[in-house]
Amino acid sequence: MTKQTSFFVENIKQTVRALRHRNFRLFFIGQGISLIGTWFQTVAMSWLVYRLTNSALWLGIIGFIAQIPMLFIPPFAGVLSDRHDKRKIIIATNTLSMIQAFVLAVLVMTGSIQIWHIIVLSFLLGTVNGFDVPARQSFFVEMVERREDLSNAIALNSSLFNVARFLGPSIGGIFIAAFGEGPCFLVNAVSFVAVIIALFMINTKIIKVTDEKRKDVMQEMKEGFLYTFSIGPVMAIIFLIGLSSIVSMPYVTILPVFAKLVLNGGPKTFGFLLASVGAGALTGAIYLASRKSVAGLSVVLSAATFVFSIGLITLSFMDKILPAMIVIYLASIGMMMQIASCNTIIQSLVDDDKRGRVMSFYAVSFIGLGPFGNLLTGAMTNAIGVRRAIAFAGLCSFIGAIVFALNLPKLRKAIRPIYVKKGILKAEEVGIAPVPD
Repeated sequence: MTKQTSFFVENIKQTVRALRHRNFRLFFIGQGISLIGTWFQTVAMSWLVYRLTNSALWLGIIGFIAQIPMLFIPPFAGVLSDRHDKRKIIIATNTLSMIQAFVLAVLVMTGSIQIWHIIVLSFLLGTVNGFDVPARQSFFVEMVERREDLSNAIALNSSLFNVARFLGPSIGGIFIAAFGEGPCFLVNAVSFVAVIIALFMINTKIIKVTDEKRKDVMQEMKEGFLYTFSIGPVMAIIFLIGLSSIVSMPYVTILPVFAKLVLNGGPKTFGFLLASVGAGALTGAIYLASRKSVAGLSVVLSAATFVFSIGLITLSFMDKILPAMIVIYLASIGMMMQIASCNTIIQSLVDDDKRGRVMSFYAVSFIGLGPFGNLLTGAMTNAIGVRRAIAFAGLCSFIGAIVFALNLPKLRKAIRPIYVKKGILKAEEVGIAPVPD
């Protein structure tokens, strides 16, 4: 084996090192199959709503309804995740999501679908996701025995998500054009079987609060809130991801409008745009997976936020599909690196017995605020046009990036001692003295 080949193989091993853990490997495979179906449904839902209503505002309304449960359910779900077996919670949520997709498929394929069906089923799915996200996000630490592989597992999961985002929309757009939206929902329903089987095969050491330490639910929720916002870097990151959820990430919601009115396209064009989102996000996730440690990740987060912001501003000037796809690809690199960096840094900083509650507040900021962003973006698109709405999103995100960058030195100073105390990094790696226990 040549030196170049050996170097390449070692890099690959470094990038996928979390897959050596059996539990995470099972989850990775099952989740990969399920996520392709999820993106089939995402494309089909957006196109179905726009076909039924011919309204960008309705796209925003449905997005709002689907995500609004994430604003108030995760704090309760976070307490449950810290108390109970996260694996069983995720099995239950996946089963309910499978049923929701199957009902959608039947309604569409029988020609019975109405907008009120979509409203009810979207709200139900959002409620299920409100319980799923805190459990899923805090489950990684149980699947990956070696703490130093946690950041790699999070990045690989993000990579998997975006492989599905790349394949699902591009195939889904063609699938819709050939067969309609109904079969896409059916594919999603069937795909949940894979991840449910994988979850049944996983055997993890459960990290939860013992009965002796258990408190009232509201008291535990308050405890989790105070703990979360007592850590300066965690609070700053939650505010940053919350800003992105409101002003910049909802641009994906109005991509069907951009595809139709600006690029003069149809479902295939929309699918290609979403595929560009997935390809860029995959690139960013792979880069993060290849990193050997979390050192310097806050700097990456700051740079990624600037890239995402500038990408959105540039997209507002595009009127051809190929340049638009390139800009979306670059913007999505920044978007994914921002999301995954936020997740990794927070998970690296918090204690295991409060992880579910911390990730629940992260979920509220990341997903729960999204409905307001979807509603705002949909309304702005109707009022000022899709180009200006995207430009506004990019500008607001750029201002947030500047504020975060100005506070970065103070945040890095606060992060380093925590990493050293937890043994994630050595004192010499960050140039400080070890923090005593």
